[in-house]
Amino acid sequence: MSATPLPQTIALTGGAGMMATLLRPYLERAGHNVRLIDLVPAPAPRRHETLHIGSVVDATFMNAAIAGTDAVIHLGGIHREKSWEELVATNITGTQVTLEAARINGVKRVLLASSTHAVGFHPLDAARDGRHLAPRPDTYYGVSKAAMEALGSLYADKFAMKVVSARIGTGGERPENVRTLSSWLSPADSYRLVEATLNGLGAPGHHVLWAVSANSRGWADLSAGRRIGFNPLDDAEDFAAEVGAEENAPNVLLGGQWASSSHQIGVDNYSGLPAK
Repeated sequence: MSATPLPQTIALTGGAGMMATLLRPYLERAGHNVRLIDLVPAPAPRRHETLHIGSVVDATFMNAAIAGTDAVIHLGGIHREKSWEELVATNITGTQVTLEAARINGVKRVLLASSTHAVGFHPLDAARDGRHLAPRPDTYYGVSKAAMEALGSLYADKFAMKVVSARIGTGGERPENVRTLSSWLSPADSYRLVEATLNGLGAPGHHVLWAVSANSRGWADLSAGRRIGFNPLDDAEDFAAEVGAEENAPNVLLGGQWASSSHQIGVDNYSGLPAK
């Protein structure tokens, strides 16, 4: 049975973040009740949303926040390179705590926000032929996402859960540069990914898939997602005229600039300073 019953009660970690903010209107229109979990309050909660303020590494808090839900969308965590200690605590331990809270509460559907950077040292062409790419991270951040996928596999196999590890290309309202014309995941397609997690296709099981839209310039083979009902419809090419001219030196690795020698591990590369 692949139909998605509505409404469902969904725990959304990282509920105050960018991806969750773009996703929330789609969850509302679908009739879901949503628990917004984050360290800070998500802005402008609607009647179908409740705020749960706390950390994904706090097992007592997460057990209470997830109790009585039907599914977990785990977007919470650090979303760029930081120190090893920070990434382990938040992205790895936070994922284990979230999955364990789901298990304790009998939640059988979990979506994990993995990343292209878990496989960032693979060449772009390796993503086109449908092969499952083994982890080849480009940073400590990428290592944390590879560990997230490993935890998802463990919980799916050990506890008969459906866990979707979504290797997100580039989120956002629209693509911002030439590279993201290939890697963009639209807000509407991010909701289609949620729907694919909620349905019965591939349950139980662990599913590693590319979380990108149906981009004309896309490098990702989308067959793994389609097997569980993730059928993206949007195309970054609709925004190509706004993005501008081709970049002079296109990246040939999935990690792009993150796989270059200039992108240091353990360093917040947005500031150029060692992460603390």
